[in-house]
Amino acid sequence: MDVFKYRDAIVSDYRDFSTSFTKIDAKDIQSFVSKYYESGYYWPDPLIQINPAYVLGPTVEELVAKGDLHPGCAEIFRFGRDGSNPGESARLFRHQEEAVEVARNGDSYVLTTGTGSGKSLSYILPIVDRVLRLKEKDPKPSIKAIIIYPMNALVNSQHDELDKFLGVFGNDKPVTYASYTGQESEEERHSIAASPTDIILTNFMMLELLMTRQNELDRTVIRSAKGLKFLVL
Repeated sequence: MDVFKYRDAIVSDYRDFSTSFTKIDAKDIQSFVSKYYESGYYWPDPLIQINPAYVLGPTVEELVAKGDLHPGCAEIFRFGRDGSNPGESARLFRHQEEAVEVARNGDSYVLTTGTGSGKSLSYILPIVDRVLRLKEKDPKPSIKAIIIYPMNALVNSQHDELDKFLGVFGNDKPVTYASYTGQESEEERHSIAASPTDIILTNFMMLELLMTRQNELDRTVIRSAKGLKFLVL
């Protein structure tokens, strides 16, 4: 398909449609209006965009080999895994590698990059790495990361994203996570309070309630976040 010819055909059809409503008898007015149509005044020029190519970095396995990531990350972060097929180690973009470096040093960072550039992995990977290292020293359940979203739809989307990497482990996940948005059942909330997950996905309104409501259940959850390592906005 020639996209430019396709565009011209659409414009031509639209012009025939839009000019079919009025017949102009005055020649001077007809000439004036025709000039505007011929100049393309009533429709925009073709929009041409170029998709950005993000700079590639190492694979997760390569960072594990260097000691920059916990060995468990090599098993978790794989693409194309299907049944007995282990898939391939996730290849990072350069900005994701830089995020790992900054987080490993314990520094905060702001990441601004385009759609489809793997922003989620830029904080999920450092979080999982830190959780795995902390569990080797102290396996006691605690909340080590809170990820805050503006709406529950994004919470659900991120939960699905974590499932892509950790769902394969079933009930024996090396890193645990749960949503805490106010939509959970009482049983689910009590379960999180009794055995806190490593990562909590929430929204800003629910987090405020957790900190201010002083409900015993909420207070138990907040106490589990003592020593919090990651707060993601």
